[in-house]
Amino acid sequence: MQRRLAEFAAARHWQPFHTPKNLVAALSVEASELVEIFQWLTPEESARVMDDPDTAHRVTDEVADVLAYLLQLCEVLGVDPLAALAAKIDRNEHRFPVSEEGP
Repeated sequence: MQRRLAEFAAARHWQPFHTPKNLVAALSVEASELVEIFQWLTPEESARVMDDPDTAHRVTDEVADVLAYLLQLCEVLGVDPLAALAAKIDRNEHRFPVSEEGP
């Protein structure tokens, strides 16, 4: 996906605009657009958001936009997103050990 996104941007000569600062800003905007869909829903309504085809389409598009900008940021910065996630989960497993008593 990162290679496909890079090829898409290169074909349109967008690389000069794909600086870390610009990509983080775009990521934030797209994440905010995802938040906007859920903003005034109750917890119950938010759990059923994918039941409505129009809303489901909007959610899917915004998730794709967030992921695309995140992957492009990782590409520009040389971050392996899956390795970063695995390392973060490892750290969180140590920070938050499983308790037999529950939360």
